[in-house]
Amino acid sequence: MDKLNFLTAGVPLKAGNKGYELGFQILDKMGLDGLELEFVRGVRISDKSRDAVSNSKKVITAHAPFYVNLNSKEEDKIDASVQRIIETAQVANELGGYSITFHAAYYMGMSKDLVYNQVKSQMKIITDALSKVENKIWVRPETTGKGTQWGDLEEIINLSKEFETVLPCVDFSHLHARYNGISNTYDEFCQIFEKIGNELGQNALDNFHAHVAGIEYGDKGEKKHLNLEESDFNYKDLLKAFKTFNVKGAVVCESPNIEDDAKLLKDYYLSL
Repeated sequence: MDKLNFLTAGVPLKAGNKGYELGFQILDKMGLDGLELEFVRGVRISDKSRDAVSNSKKVITAHAPFYVNLNSKEEDKIDASVQRIIETAQVANELGGYSITFHAAYYMGMSKDLVYNQVKSQMKIITDALSKVENKIWVRPETTGKGTQWGDLEEIINLSKEFETVLPCVDFSHLHARYNGISNTYDEFCQIFEKIGNELGQNALDNFHAHVAGIEYGDKGEKKHLNLEESDFNYKDLLKAFKTFNVKGAVVCESPNIEDDAKLLKDYYLSL
C-alpha cells in the first residue's frame, strides 16, 4: 500500500438501504478511501452489489461472518468456520479486495498452547486451499476484545510468522478493552508497531489492517462499540503513532457512526 487509507465498516449509514452504489458516492463526497464488506451472517452479495464494489476503485477489505470458531468442540462447526473464511477470501479477492479478517476462536477452557496449535492447523487448511487457486489476499485473524476469545497480540503475531499470506488485523479498541483500559497511550501504541515491525518485518507495517472505534469495557473486556468522542479511547495518540512509524494500509472505523468517525480519524491524521 502506498499510504494509510481510512475505511468504513460496511456501507455508510447515510446510504440508508440504497446499497453500495450510493455508499461509494458518499465515501467520495467525504474524501474516504473505501469500506470493509461486512459478511455478518453469511458470505452473500448480490450481482448488483458485486458490480458496484468491483467498479469502485476503492480500497476493499472484508470481515468474515461472526460465527467462526476454529476451536469448536464440534468438528462440523470447525469445518463450517474454515469454509466461511475461505468463501470470504474468495469473494473479496474476486472483487479486488486487499485483505480479509475474522475472529478466529474461543479458548473453550483449554490451554493457550493447545488452542494455538488447533488454530494453526486450521489456518494451514485455509491457506493451502487459497494457494491452490492462486488467491494471495491477506488473511488476518483479528485481536479480540475479551479474555475468553483466542487472539491476543502475541498469538496473532506468532501465527503470522507461520504463513506467507497471514498478517495481523490489529483492533486497537479490542486491545484496550481486553486489558480493561491499558493500551491507550502514545508509548503503548508505538510499542505495538515496534513489536510488529521487529517480529514480522517492514512489510507488515507497509500492509497494515487495523480496526478502530470508541469502546465500552469492563472487567471481562469488551461490552460494545461507541462513537469515538463518547469513549476514553485515545485515537489521537494512536494516529500520531501511525504517523511516527509511517504505517500504510487500511484503518477501518467500526464506531456506530461509521462514516463520521472515519472522517474524524482521517482529518486528524492529515492534520499531523
